[in-house]
This record gives sequence, structure tokens and C-alpha cells, in this order.
Amino acid sequence: MLTRRHLLTGAALLAFSGWASLNPAFAQSADPGAGAFIQKLGTEAINSFANKGQPKPAALAKFRQLLSEGFDVPYIGRWVLGRYWNQASPQQQQEYQKLFEQLIVKTYADRFVEYSGETFKITGTRPEGESDTMVTTQIIRPAGPPVAVDWRVRKRDASYKIIDVVVEGVSMGVTQRQEFASVIQSNGGKIDGLIQALRQKTAQQPG
Repeated sequence: MLTRRHLLTGAALLAFSGWASLNPAFAQSADPGAGAFIQKLGTEAINSFANKGQPKPAALAKFRQLLSEGFDVPYIGRWVLGRYWNQASPQQQQEYQKLFEQLIVKTYADRFVEYSGETFKITGTRPEGESDTMVTTQIIRPAGPPVAVDWRVRKRDASYKIIDVVVEGVSMGVTQRQEFASVIQSNGGKIDGLIQALRQKTAQQPG
């Protein structure tokens, strides 16, 4: 479960720690508030995960904070669940959202902690819908070819959040939605099957 997405999203999330090297021209050509939001978040990520001597619990706590600041996790969780969200009880919705966040933290925290010098190169921006901005980038790696990653940023009132990451043309949100739907369908259309799978997945991963 989630193996293909893990490989792709690992590259995208690791690149998150390279945001401090953003081209200053981005803030001039796009929404200044969105540019400032990304720049601040990237600087914090660089400063946090460059510290190799910090205990893992501290790194996990910082990761969870940056995740909350940078990504609209509740929105992503609801969107990924799709039509099954409205079929779930309030108790199921609450547990699902909790497990969804735990999955992200437990799966990707090590990739953040193991930051190894990846940096961003902005290749363009474009409007996406009424309130979103798609930022197209390349991840420059110390070894290997660059990875194309697009970041979909949504503005709500005066705040900004990332709502999707597209790695080499593959939307992480769409991929996750398809995989979760497959798990639910294989369990008779019941969300309990997905919740149980998430429980097992998060319990297997040390945190």
C-alpha cells in the first residue's frame, strides 16, 4: 500500500527542505504573500534539518509543526477520501484525519532529517483556478538528474497552504485518492477497511 506514492512523494517532500534557495524573482512575479510564505517556510526547514545533532523526537516535533504551517493537511485528507468522506461517521472522520497525519509524519520525517543538500530551481509560475498558484520547480540533487516538482499553493483570506504536489507529472493527491479508494472498495466499500489499514501502517513505522 502506498509504495509507488512513497517513492515519488519522498523526492518532493525532501525538496521542501531546499526552499531557502528560491529565486528572489519568484516573489516579484507571483503573489508577494505566497512568495514570502514559501521563503519563510523553506528557511525554517533548512535551519531545522541542517542540525544533525538534534534528537529524533525534536525533529519529529519540528516536522509536524512545519507540516501544519505549510500544508493544508485537513483539506488534503478530506479531498483524498473523496465521496467516502460524507459516508463516514464523525468518529470515523476524526480517526481517519488523525491517522492520515500520522502516516505523513511517520513516513517522511526521516527524509527531512536526512537532508543532503537538495535545492530548488524555479522554472515558472501560473494561476490555477481562482485562488491557487502552481509553482513549477526542478529539484537539483547532488547526484543524479533534476526532478520536476510542481507545488499547488492555495490562498484563503490572508494565509497560504500547499494543497498538492505534482512530481514528474504525477499528482500525489490524485494518486493517494485512487489508492485509498481501492483499499475501501476491496473492503466492501467500507471506510473501516481503510482505517484499519492506516492503523497497521502507522503502527509498523517507528516514530
